Amino acid sequence: MERRSCLLNKFTLNWPEDWFNARFLKWLPLNEMHILILDNLHCIQQGVDLLDRLDVDLYTRPSPQCFDSKIGGHLRHNIDHYSSLLKGCRSGRVDYDERPRDERVENDPDHAVRALNRIAGELGKIESEDMDKDLLVKMDSGSPESRKSWSKSTIRRELQFLLSHTIHHYALIAVICNLHGIKTPSDFGVAPSTLKHQQTQAQCAP
Repeated sequence: MERRSCLLNKFTLNWPEDWFNARFLKWLPLNEMHILILDNLHCIQQGVDLLDRLDVDLYTRPSPQCFDSKIGGHLRHNIDHYSSLLKGCRSGRVDYDERPRDERVENDPDHAVRALNRIAGELGKIESEDMDKDLLVKMDSGSPESRKSWSKSTIRRELQFLLSHTIHHYALIAVICNLHGIKTPSDFGVAPSTLKHQQTQAQCAP
């Protein structure tokens, strides 16, 4: 069940175990904009690493304790959002409601890995000068007006949103995994600010 691949090959870095501290080390030859891309790539890599440990049955099994959601469904949802952003980077308009919803990604972990590889490759092509490129973004928030309303944003801001969005769904995936005896890493599905807070609390503890 070996599915892992090197998503970070563009930067040829070996990530230390303590990711949160490592990403701010002075030896990283990256500016702030590259750091944001690397944060997203690291998050994507976490998904690939998890898929290495899951069989198809668990990947596609509904979990009654989590509203009958599936690990595959959460990953497909994340992949859809990245795909929407990458498509919008080319057109200038990001429509998160027009998502691919590819059932192969939801039901086949190998296909999901290929999709994650594709996304990582495209993210790695984003240039520094494009990070603050203007975008128009649309997302259905429930009201009829929201389905027609476009908001101003940038690639940088949407990458921040997708990082938070992905981590949120990873937290739900972690719950499903733990219910089935699959232990996830301590930073899987945990926001960077929470990790920083936990680290500060640990340092202050007597």
